[in-house]
Amino acid sequence: MASRRDFFKSFLPQSLQKEEVATPSLIRPPYGRGESFFQSECPACESVACVTSCDEEIITIAPDGTPTLAFHRNGCTFCDACAKACEKGVLSLEEEGEQEWLNAIFKISLDACVAHHGVVCFACKEPCIDDAILFNGLFDPVIDDEKCTACGFCIARCPTQAISYESFVVEPSKEQE
Repeated sequence: MASRRDFFKSFLPQSLQKEEVATPSLIRPPYGRGESFFQSECPACESVACVTSCDEEIITIAPDGTPTLAFHRNGCTFCDACAKACEKGVLSLEEEGEQEWLNAIFKISLDACVAHHGVVCFACKEPCIDDAILFNGLFDPVIDDEKCTACGFCIARCPTQAISYESFVVEPSKEQE
């Protein structure tokens, strides 16, 4: 029995139907104090409280011992549980302007998105908690970078894996150090 993902992929040209490799860049949990804190504090942390506190089960530990987010099933709801559980203070709710966004920019592939090929599909728009995926008509979804918090719910729901991201490094401001 074919999956829903395989069904939607059947609408794409043959050259685009291959499985794509997951994006290798790391997206950090929200409320992080900066990449240098992840690198210096997290590898020595043995509690993994941030992982076990996540109800969405998206926090994993990368090979370098730091937490990262995996959007294969769910996205981030910014529930604060990981920050409250962080024993090392790398994730903190006490920083000015608490970070309710993640260190990534999301894009929709025009080639891989079935909506851009004339198939009515709102799979990415429906779970978007920020209403950041806009449709210019039925067949032209775009991500509004001003609204998108990079929560990742759209990645898990896209039947053709047409949504990708590029992460960026966040460092603390001088006042936070």
